[in-house]
Amino acid sequence: MRNFAALSVVIAGSVLLAATAVGADGLASSKPRFVFKDAQGKMQSAEIVTKYQSKKIVYPLAKVDPKVDPKLRRAATIAEERSHAHSRSQCWHYVKAALVAAGVVNSRPKSELAKEAGQELVTSYGFKKLAVRDPFAAPVGAVLVYGAKRAAGHVEIRTKDGFVSDFRSKKPSRRPLLGVYAKS
Repeated sequence: MRNFAALSVVIAGSVLLAATAVGADGLASSKPRFVFKDAQGKMQSAEIVTKYQSKKIVYPLAKVDPKVDPKLRRAATIAEERSHAHSRSQCWHYVKAALVAAGVVNSRPKSELAKEAGQELVTSYGFKKLAVRDPFAAPVGAVLVYGAKRAAGHVEIRTKDGFVSDFRSKKPSRRPLLGVYAKS
């Protein structure tokens, strides 16, 4: 009895497949479909993938700017070593610690909100705002500051192959970029 039920499902699927192939024969733009029965017993179909997307999404590597203080590259390395796989909502805390550990700044910055980091770095620590609008164009070691309307914002350091704060990422933050800062 079980064999008969399985045979009838196969025959029904073949008939349905043949019917869709005949019905779609006159339509040049229709794509081939795979027909199957789902867990509830309903007939379903899915488009058959015929082309493979060979290009991977590749993010550009950062360039090392000789004008930028080498201690900033060291800060990027320190931040990367201390970072986690996921955010802990302490980006400015981790970036401050990396800047102090690398000797880029002589004392710990006092601002609490990440979006205020750029202004403090310029006024108190000799950083300059770079004319960079694309986070991927920032040099290795640059500090990127992002804004937010009702939140603390975000701060991260550019590494050779991504961005780092309290976590590491291949992509920059989606928040609006306020500025890219570096020290000569």
